[in-house]
Amino acid sequence: MLNYRQPPGAEATSAARLRPLAGIMKVLAEPNRLLLLEMLMQGVQCNCDLGQALGMAPNLVSHHLGVLREAGLVRAEHDPLDARWIYYSIDPSALSELRETLARFLDVDRIQPRRSTCGPRNTPGSTLGPDLPIGG
Repeated sequence: MLNYRQPPGAEATSAARLRPLAGIMKVLAEPNRLLLLEMLMQGVQCNCDLGQALGMAPNLVSHHLGVLREAGLVRAEHDPLDARWIYYSIDPSALSELRETLARFLDVDRIQPRRSTCGPRNTPGSTLGPDLPIGG
């Protein structure tokens, strides 16, 4: 699903490395999907239970569950007695991977000091000097 690992010497803004994280964040940015995930954190659910609890039409529930499944966050299992019934659950390994990926991406230890190379601080004759921190 996700693979946010910064290889040694790689730029921190590598678009190829950030694309999977951006995709999963886009999936999670939809409030109905967050509601569905919240419900699924309570255990296995079927479409009708989810729709009833959240006040959503069955086709809307199915659509959002499909997006969550495609993202790898949700599993679907057909009932062994009647395959028309589908039960949904969180994929724990995918959720763990997402949590670890976000923790690495949002780690405050990644913040590096940087000096601006443009603006009034770096013009010839400036009294501000380029070695002052931004905002200082």
